[in-house]
Amino acid sequence: MNNTFFNKLTVIAAAGILFLTAGCKKYLDQQPITDVGAEMVFQDVASTRKALAGVYSRLVGDAGFGIRLSLYYTVDTDEMQGPTGNADNDRRDIARYNATSGNAQITNPFNQLFTGIEYANICISNIPKMDMYNNGSEQEKKQLRRLYGEALTLRAQFYFQAIVNWGDVPSHFQPAASLASANPFPTRTDRDTLYNRLLADLKVAADLVPWRNEITTIGDQLDERITKGTVKGLRARIALFRGGFALRSDASMKRPTDYLTYYQIARDECSEIIASNQHSMNPSFRALWKDQVNARVVADPQGELMFQASGIGRNATADTKLAYYNGPTVNNLGNKSINVLPTYFYLFDQNDLRRDVTCAPYNVAANGTTKIGQALTAMCDGKYRRDWITGPAVSPTDAVQYFGLKWQILRYSDVLLMFAEAENEISGPTAAAYNAVNQVRRRGFGKPISTPDVTVDLPAGLSKATFFDAVVRERSLELGGEGVRKFDLIRWNLLATKIAETKTALLAMSTRSGAFSTLPEFMYYRNNSVADDATLWANSFYAPAPTTAPANTTRVNWAQAAVNTTALARYATGFVTGKSELLPIPQPARDANPNLTQNPGY
Repeated sequence: MNNTFFNKLTVIAAAGILFLTAGCKKYLDQQPITDVGAEMVFQDVASTRKALAGVYSRLVGDAGFGIRLSLYYTVDTDEMQGPTGNADNDRRDIARYNATSGNAQITNPFNQLFTGIEYANICISNIPKMDMYNNGSEQEKKQLRRLYGEALTLRAQFYFQAIVNWGDVPSHFQPAASLASANPFPTRTDRDTLYNRLLADLKVAADLVPWRNEITTIGDQLDERITKGTVKGLRARIALFRGGFALRSDASMKRPTDYLTYYQIARDECSEIIASNQHSMNPSFRALWKDQVNARVVADPQGELMFQASGIGRNATADTKLAYYNGPTVNNLGNKSINVLPTYFYLFDQNDLRRDVTCAPYNVAANGTTKIGQALTAMCDGKYRRDWITGPAVSPTDAVQYFGLKWQILRYSDVLLMFAEAENEISGPTAAAYNAVNQVRRRGFGKPISTPDVTVDLPAGLSKATFFDAVVRERSLELGGEGVRKFDLIRWNLLATKIAETKTALLAMSTRSGAFSTLPEFMYYRNNSVADDATLWANSFYAPAPTTAPANTTRVNWAQAAVNTTALARYATGFVTGKSELLPIPQPARDANPNLTQNPGY
C-alpha cells in the first residue's frame, strides 16, 4: 500500500481541532496545529486529546460510518436490502454483490480506514514517550494512559472493519514514516495474525482505560469516549470473528480448529462487562432510539450505547447521512435507500415492540408530522428517522443531508447476546445463557427486564443447536439495521443459506402461499394521523384485510404488491458463494502497491 496515503503528522494535528467534547457535536474554539513535530503535538494532556480526536474523526464522514461503512456495505442480508434502480458501478452494485475492483465507492473507505490506523499509530507511538506519561502527576498519568488505551482500541476498530470487508490486509502497526523505508510495498497479512495482534492490544487497553464510574475520578468529564466496557466489548466481538468462519484465499469458508479458545475470550469479556454493573439496557427499546439516539441526547444513564461514531459539522468529512440516505422521507426529502425485506418484517412477533422501531412503513407529508402509509415492499428501516430528530428538530423544508446522528457501533444488548452465544458454544444453553437472551427479549416485548416471564422467555429444554438458532434469530430482531447482520452471517457461514431461504420466502410471499396465505392484500392507514407505529393502521398486519374499507382511511396495496418484481427482483442478484463474502481490493490501492493480491473471484 502506498505510504503517501497516510504519512503526515500535520493531518492528524489539524484534525485534532475536532476534539470530542460532551456530545461530540461542537467544535472547540481552538486554532489548528499545523506542520509541527510530535514534540509539539504530544506535549501535555490537552494537546494529546486533540491528536486523539483526529483518530476518532476517521470513524465518520461519507467514507466511514457516515454512510458507506454503515449503509452501503451492510446489505443485502435477510433483513435489509439496498436501493432500487439499475446497475451503476456504485452503491447499487455493492448492495447486490456485483461490485468490481473499480467500483466508485470502495476506494475512499479503504483508504480512510488505513488513515485511521495511521493516525492511531502516531498516537500509540508517541504517547508513551511523553515525559508526562511517566513523570506527570497521578491524574496526568491516568489521563494519558486512557488516551493511549483509546488509541489502541480505535486502531483495533479500524482494522476490524477493514478485515470484515476485505479479508487479509497489510500489517501496519507503526507510523508510516517508520515503515516506508523498510517495506514500502507490504504484502497482505493473514487475518488471523492480525486478529491475534488486535486481541493482545485490546487486553492491554483494558488495563489502561477506566470504567464509566471511574471517569471523573481521573479528572475527565463524562462524554462518549471509549471506556473499559467498550474495550472489552470490542475484544469479545473480535474474538468471535477470530473463532468464526471466514472466506480464505483459496475461496473456501473455514473456521480455525481452536475456535473455542476465542469463544472463551468472548465469553469471559462479556461476563466481566455484565458483572461490572457499569452497563444496562434502557427499559424502553423505543425510547432508546426515538428519545435518545434521534433526539441527539448526550446523557446515557444506562450506558447502553457503549461505542458510538459521532457526526459533527454538517459536512461529508466528519458528519453522517443517517436518516437522510435511509429512513422515511419527509416532504419528499431523503433517499429512502434502505428497504426492509418483507420477510424480515414478518419475522417479528406481532407483540414485539421492536418491529415498529426497526421498520417504518410510512413516509411523512410536507407538514413534517402527517404519515402516509407505504406498501410492504416500500418500507424503510426505522432506527434513524428524520421525523424523530429533535434537539433541535429538522424543518420539513430543510434540504440538509447531514443531521449529526451517531452510528451505534456497540450496544449493551449486543454484549448480552454475544455472551449467550459464546456460553452456549462452550457449555450448552446454561441458565446464564438463557438469562442473557431473555433480558433482551423482555425489553423487546415491553416487559420488566429482570423479571422472568413465560410469555416471552425462550422455552426451557432447548438443545445446543436450537438455542444457537434462537440466538441467530434474536440478534436479528434486536440489532436489525445496525450493520451487524451481514458479518454475523459470514462468521457463522450462514450468509449463502439465509440469502437462499429469503429468496424462496419472497417468492412464496409474492403469491401469498404457504405461511403467507393469510397476509392482508391491503392495509388501510388512518387519514391525517401522526402515529409512527402500528396505530397508524386501521387493520391488522397479520389477518386478511376487511372487505369494506374502514372509515377515514386510505388503502395501500400491502401484500398484493408485486414482491417478485420489486424486492426479489433486485435482492442479492450477484451473490456467489466463495466470492461475495468479501469486497474486492480497490484497484487504485493495487496500482499503488503491486504486492496487493486480489480477493477470490474478482
